Amino acid sequence: MKKVALLSLVASSILMAGGYKIPETSTNAVALGAANVAHNQNNADAAYYNPAKMVFMSDENHIEADITYIGLDKVKWKPVAGNEIQSESEDFVIPTLHYVSGALGDNGARVGVSIVAPGGLSKRWKDAPAVYKAEEFTLTTIEVNPTAAFKINDKLGLAVGFRVIYSEGIVKSTSPIGSRYMEGDSIDYGYNLALAYNPTSDIELGLTYRSKINLTEEGNAKLYSDAGSTKFYDGWSTVSIPLPAALDIAIAYTLPTNTTLEIVYEKTYWSAYKDLNFDYTVPMPAAFDASIPKDWKDTNTFRFGLTQELDDLTLMAGLVIDESPVPNKTIGFELPDTDSTAVSLGGRYKINESIDVGLSALYSMHENRTISASDANDNGLVGGFSDGNILIISAGLGYKF
Repeated sequence: MKKVALLSLVASSILMAGGYKIPETSTNAVALGAANVAHNQNNADAAYYNPAKMVFMSDENHIEADITYIGLDKVKWKPVAGNEIQSESEDFVIPTLHYVSGALGDNGARVGVSIVAPGGLSKRWKDAPAVYKAEEFTLTTIEVNPTAAFKINDKLGLAVGFRVIYSEGIVKSTSPIGSRYMEGDSIDYGYNLALAYNPTSDIELGLTYRSKINLTEEGNAKLYSDAGSTKFYDGWSTVSIPLPAALDIAIAYTLPTNTTLEIVYEKTYWSAYKDLNFDYTVPMPAAFDASIPKDWKDTNTFRFGLTQELDDLTLMAGLVIDESPVPNKTIGFELPDTDSTAVSLGGRYKINESIDVGLSALYSMHENRTISASDANDNGLVGGFSDGNILIISAGLGYKF
């Protein structure tokens, strides 16, 4: 037995994009708002964002190490009747690593690997009624994603990858009728596919697909009645939740001035998240054992990236328009998600032929969200969520050998 049904946690974390995923896992991705699927100028993060691009990179080993700071503002809840409450602010530092090999054999095949955090973080509340379901939700994920790319011809590359995700976390809630404390972890698997096509010298096309992965958490749960004064269960528990499939379609156009505009359309299949259902070794009261409807919807995200190549300096900017998958009927304090717009800036400087450094920042602005009585919210919410903006700052070091 590991630790616990973390997936109430996974399902309830407040993250970088709609739902509970983090799309910006490198310094360039932060600078471009993850609009780096079709166009990649010899950066090792191609191993993650479009591994098929690896076959068009210079014949060297490429490695990049990044360190990323993520700051989450407080989320405010103002009910129609009652006092305003707010969540705790959160700060995190996340390291990531990307590697691309030199060409292997005469056909130019490459291998790569990325170590990233594809989702997670935390949401904590100290006031009722939020603590009844979301006193603390903390999630850590680590993905190891080895990939292999094959050059079909001078214009077309294909790639396939294998995803291994480790997740762990804590979920805690305290209410007048019952409380629970859980911690757990899981190792789960998936795959990714990619295509890169350069029909002309100034047009690049990219297509990537990342499979759904069911995070199958199991571990120990402690359940209490009477607001935590009487423990009536201390044992095994399990739950499963989808990390949804995602499809990215991208096109990039480079002007004679070495200015590149990239547009990415991303479809995330959040409709796979229909409910949250915990299992225990024995039957439990409905408050702990009943299936919790989620009924999330698929979402559309639009990413726009602008890259300007100079002699030793590359400047980047991005814009992201993102949807929330969470309907008004099932939204709660665990994931008070809203539609968002993000802007980003960054740059890379080539120190010499082997070493470059990068620095970037992204600011995600979340819209206010109103829950009306006509929404018939499952958690009895009537009021509005506001704030909850996100700041990301990333620094990276690249090396070729």
